[in-house]
Amino acid sequence: MARMNDREEAAWVGFLRAQRHVLEKLEAELRAEHSLSLSEFEVLLHLNNAPRNALRMKELAANVLVTPSGLTRLADRMVKQGLIARETCPSDRRGYFLVLTASGRERYEAASPTHFRGVSDHFVRFLGDDASVVAEALGRIAAS
Repeated sequence: MARMNDREEAAWVGFLRAQRHVLEKLEAELRAEHSLSLSEFEVLLHLNNAPRNALRMKELAANVLVTPSGLTRLADRMVKQGLIARETCPSDRRGYFLVLTASGRERYEAASPTHFRGVSDHFVRFLGDDASVVAEALGRIAAS
């Protein structure tokens, strides 16, 4: 395997540091202002945007930053908090949907301004005219 050149290594290390920095800031703001973790907010966001506000666990797992076992534990906690509910899947009795509850929607709507302000403050504002270049590069990485 070829070693990265200095520019490539700087890009990789910069990506890792920036990602950690932004995620830590977003997590801290959501916890301080709404007693939500970033992972909880992410689940609420995906369910809010899903048809019928429901996703199968496998669909949700493909879109969140949590491992599948971590997502199971997270979902259990969120069900206990009343933010989401589990509903059986009519076409597959072994499967179930995670569904956004009214309480979950309220928490999502209350926390959204904080989250999106944080994304803007800690990420978007640094992109400037390079936003489309960054979006294109990240899109290629995600699609590979």
